Amino acid sequence: MKWIVGLGNPGGQYAGTRHNVGFMAVDEAAKAWGISVTQAKFKALVGEGHVKGEKVLLMKPMTYMNLSGESIRAMLDFYKADIQDGLVLYDDMDTVFGQIRLRYQGSPGGHNGIKSIIQHTGTAIFNRIRIGISRPVPGTDIANYVLSDFRKEEVKELPFVLGTTLEAMEFSLAHTFEKTMAKFNK
Repeated sequence: MKWIVGLGNPGGQYAGTRHNVGFMAVDEAAKAWGISVTQAKFKALVGEGHVKGEKVLLMKPMTYMNLSGESIRAMLDFYKADIQDGLVLYDDMDTVFGQIRLRYQGSPGGHNGIKSIIQHTGTAIFNRIRIGISRPVPGTDIANYVLSDFRKEEVKELPFVLGTTLEAMEFSLAHTFEKTMAKFNK
C-alpha cells in the first residue's frame, strides 16, 4: 500500500490559505482518482482506493499542522506501513510559488508539520513534495503570511500547480522516488 498525506489545518477559515496547499493537493488527487477522503480515522480524514493497480491511502490530518506526526504515526502503526511507501505534501516558503520541489530527506526548515512528523516517526528520511508558496516580503509576520489566502493572481495559477503535483504523485506510484525527483525537479 502507498500512502499520501497532505498537510494543513482543519476548519473553513483555513481552507484557502497557503498553509493548506497540502490539503488542496490531496483533494485534487481524490477528485482525479475517485477516492472519497471522508472517513474519520487516525485523527485524520482518510480514503482508500486503487490507482494504477496500486492500493492508495489518502490522508488529511485533522490535528492542526504542528501535530501532524501524531496522525501519521497512528496510521503507520495500524497498517504496519513503511515510512518509505509514503509521500508528504506541504507548503514551502523556500520554493517559489508555481514550482514544486521533491526531496526524500532533510531538516524541517522551520515547518512545524514536518518537525512533528520527524519527531513522531524518528526519521527525517521520507518522500516529500514541497509546494512553493514563496517567501513574504521582509518584515511580514510568517504565521500571518502562511495563514493568509493566496493572492488573486496566485489563485489563477493554483490549478496548474496542483495539476503538476498530481502528475508527480501519480508518477511516484509506478516509479522509484529517485526517478520521480529526476522528472519533476527542474
